[in-house]
Amino acid sequence: MSTSEEQPPGSPPRHPSAGNLSARPTAVSPTAPPESLPLASYPVCASIEAGGLELGPGLDHEMGARLLGNVDGKRVLDLGCGSGQASIAMARLGAKVIAVDTSVERLGEARASAEEAGVTIEFHHGDLAELAFIRGDGIDVAVSVYSLAAVADLGRVFRQVERVLRSEAALLFSLPHPLALSTEFGRQPSPVMVRTQFDATPINWAADDLEGTVLPHRITDVFTTLVRSNFRVDTLLEPPSIEPPEPIPHWTPLAEWLPTTVVFRGRKQAS
Repeated sequence: MSTSEEQPPGSPPRHPSAGNLSARPTAVSPTAPPESLPLASYPVCASIEAGGLELGPGLDHEMGARLLGNVDGKRVLDLGCGSGQASIAMARLGAKVIAVDTSVERLGEARASAEEAGVTIEFHHGDLAELAFIRGDGIDVAVSVYSLAAVADLGRVFRQVERVLRSEAALLFSLPHPLALSTEFGRQPSPVMVRTQFDATPINWAADDLEGTVLPHRITDVFTTLVRSNFRVDTLLEPPSIEPPEPIPHWTPLAEWLPTTVVFRGRKQAS
């Protein structure tokens, strides 16, 4: 569990939603998933049986599959695999998945889920920017679902991914939309802003026995960092979320007002 740090003496007070400044949030699953979880916690406790590649809560699986492309027989890197939802979905499509995560607990859950699903996935524990075990130009597609939201130095990760991707290969990833992270429902029947769009302090979330921290990455900053890391951005989406027929823990009524997920796809440019 992540622990809160004391605020330095004399420093200005942080907004209550800022949470702690821990760089390595962790989460431990309860025996039964909570009925409701913060958007920032996705994909913790997301259903593995949802089918297809789900880039965010309530997003169209066909959109995810279309952006991913045909991965049958291809080497796919899943950055921040969590409990294995995306890894298993891509392995079911015939991909040779290499999954990396910073949490030993989550990797254990992912291994168990992969075994139960009857798919083979290569799991690695470590920092998302430490990819020395993968040779250069050896990956056909890299994917990350929400996990980069916990990374402070995106450029470091992007540069390592650029090294391992073959030329013109895609990096497809999603993040919680920064506008959704700054907005809540209060007593009013419409959303209200609780943080400015310029507030970069980490956001702590907690639900039952789960805890974690995310950083509200601004879309312009992510785009610029991708380009500087030798990626050509060919897709930038703020798709609408559709409330599923069956309740999901990450659904939020904010989705009826604004995009809750932002999706990027960049391609490694030829040297």
